[in-house]
Amino acid sequence: MSYQVLARKWRPKSFATLVGQDHVVRALTHALEQNRLHHAYLFTGTRGVGKTTIARIMAKALNCETGVSATPCGICSACTEIDSGRYIDYIELDAASNRGVEDMTQLLERAVYAPTRGKYKVYVIDEVHQLTGHAFNAMLKTLEEPPEHVKFILATTDPQKIPVTVLSRCLQFNLKQMSPTAIVDHLARVLEAEGISFEPAALRHLAKGAAGSMRDALSLLDQAIAHGGGTVVDEAVRAMLGTVGDEHLFVLLDALVAADVNAMVELAKLMDARSLSFDGGLQELATLFHRIALVQFAPDALLDVAERERLSSYSSSFDAEFLQLAYQIAIHGRDELSLAPDEYSGFVMTLLRLHAFAPERAGGSAARNSPAAPRTLTPVAARVAPVATQRPDNGGGAGVSQSAALRLQSRDSTPAPTAESRATESSAQPDDEWHALVAELPLTGMIKQLANHCELSERNETTVRLRLSPERKSLLDKQRQETLQTALQTHFGNKARLEIIIAEPASATPAQRATIAQTERQQSASAAIKRDPFVRDLIDAFGAGIDESSIKPI
Repeated sequence: MSYQVLARKWRPKSFATLVGQDHVVRALTHALEQNRLHHAYLFTGTRGVGKTTIARIMAKALNCETGVSATPCGICSACTEIDSGRYIDYIELDAASNRGVEDMTQLLERAVYAPTRGKYKVYVIDEVHQLTGHAFNAMLKTLEEPPEHVKFILATTDPQKIPVTVLSRCLQFNLKQMSPTAIVDHLARVLEAEGISFEPAALRHLAKGAAGSMRDALSLLDQAIAHGGGTVVDEAVRAMLGTVGDEHLFVLLDALVAADVNAMVELAKLMDARSLSFDGGLQELATLFHRIALVQFAPDALLDVAERERLSSYSSSFDAEFLQLAYQIAIHGRDELSLAPDEYSGFVMTLLRLHAFAPERAGGSAARNSPAAPRTLTPVAARVAPVATQRPDNGGGAGVSQSAALRLQSRDSTPAPTAESRATESSAQPDDEWHALVAELPLTGMIKQLANHCELSERNETTVRLRLSPERKSLLDKQRQETLQTALQTHFGNKARLEIIIAEPASATPAQRATIAQTERQQSASAAIKRDPFVRDLIDAFGAGIDESSIKPI
């Protein structure tokens, strides 16, 4: 027997096996059970979401030899012949090739005759939007008042092209695109039934490539099985699709955090050497920025706990404003790929733009790799910062008053503590030793983040022991720990070994103290704005309110 492709072999044959269209199944099931059957149905949706499949199931439900039911038997002659497309009272018409008024006239002339075998004649017109205007006009009367034994089922991917006069005569059901989760679950069931080994990560790439179409997903699965020699593995699927793997994206993010331009360019060269899609890379990068922003503002929106833990370190490395800018840079860079001299240069320029606009870390921990002197403000901050001291003009525009801004600036102009003052504070408060040390160590990127989220547990001539919260254990890896150990050995001038244990810190870590300090500064800035006489006058005169999110300490 010849091989049958998976898209046909695993085509749903009943409402119970239909995936992802519960709202349509519920309505049709109730109509069949209560015998409230309309004479014309219109199914709309993109390719491969089940329009003609539902039409066939409906035809079986209407003509099954066991009677009209939402659960046709699937084994009688009517059900089996409809599945194979040779039932005499089930007529499928492709409007793309039978679109003229003559074709429609012939169909309507045959519709008046009673069914040959079944209870109903079921006419399925696929891609109905491709019928000519005259063909639509020819079917209007019959579509509105067809014989009792006739049911029309229309299917289209473009309902906007169907005349309103036809739409008003049909019950319309909009079929949804398949979610990636639904596609992955269905592909997993198919592979388990076929006895084919697979990696879940590979199925996620296939689901993305299918873009909401289950038929496309099954076709890609067939291709992946052939490409992988009978197995479906992540690396082979990515090579087949030319997609960018997660490991490339996380290398890119690590380089962005560490301000390592060379690493970013090397990644672009690697993608070019492997013929990976730069368009897909920027698309995945924008998606990743979106997921990181979700971790910052709505972590519960990410149901995958492992993904949430992995992205948590990046959510603390990037501030919210830069994430919004980075997202825009990624999507605009993708749009501009076609305008670039070539896709490689367009991709590299997008990466350089991300680097150029990244905020500089406190203490110079994200110093640029360019020969120019470090800037104190990024291009965005340089334009935004002066606005905080502007007073609204006489036109009544809202803004921050100059007096409030000056008070905020004076509060923040306290000189930075010197090494001597830090030493004095350390002697007075032993817990501050690690906080002062982290500020002095020449750390950058993820290593800086690791140190900031640790607490000093014990230090002697041979050992430096730190505590790291279980929530931040994704920051810990062998290379980062070795780099941090080298920095500590250089600072103390000994060969002390670094040990990092996973346990809840007993006191606030440097990162937590920085967050608390930022919160206090924000609260102080808000209070100063609210106390400002000019702002109070505006509120009293116009009944205005203050947008707390727009207040930034300077």
